[in-house]
Amino acid sequence: MAKRRGLVLAAGAVALLGGVGALGALAVWGLVALVAPGPVEVRPAGGTGAERPAFARPAEAGDEAWVAEAARATGMPERALAAYADADRWARRELGCAVGWNTLAGIGWVESHHGTLQGGAIDADGVARPHIRGIPLDGTNETLAIPDTDGGALDGDTEWDRAVGPLQFIPETWRIWASAGADPHNIDDAARTAARYLCRLDGTLDTEEAWIRAVRSYNDTLDYQQRVAAAASRYADAA
Repeated sequence: MAKRRGLVLAAGAVALLGGVGALGALAVWGLVALVAPGPVEVRPAGGTGAERPAFARPAEAGDEAWVAEAARATGMPERALAAYADADRWARRELGCAVGWNTLAGIGWVESHHGTLQGGAIDADGVARPHIRGIPLDGTNETLAIPDTDGGALDGDTEWDRAVGPLQFIPETWRIWASAGADPHNIDDAARTAARYLCRLDGTLDTEEAWIRAVRSYNDTLDYQQRVAAAASRYADAA
């Protein structure tokens, strides 16, 4: 697999706008097998696994002891968990939207294993290194054909768009939903942007219908919905 200024993911790594997330695509099409670290087994929970997972208790701001204990219990990197918890608090406060840190964590797991794919990691400053960039979205490998929208500024490709960052945004979606100056490779910025995107349809995710609609807007496949629901449920139970 070729590398270009960071990790290159195979199989349609497009997040949002009806696209297909990195690992969601792998699960559907089976083009590449990646080994997932950590103790969380991602499989349908309770029948189809399509139901909205239970909301985990919101973390209190600055509760570093909770972050450390929950990270240990879930096998999630502390830096990623802190970002998901912060984004959940922010969405509740600023948007009035109950998105759930465990929902964001479920998406982070499916999209990039919380920035740890192929030996990567999220550093103390919140940036995933090496940067995670998907394959060209050129209509091959069962991807959408999305010509370049950012001049290569985010994804390093001036011909085709690529999904970027631990939560796998395509550049045009990032431009629409991210705050000014935000970095898609920064887990804090990516988690808040994902929360804003997920909340846009119903204003909250606290019903099963709203949760499913939101997650399916991130990646419109039942397999993806089940994987996110299963991971989010297990994170809530573990924490």
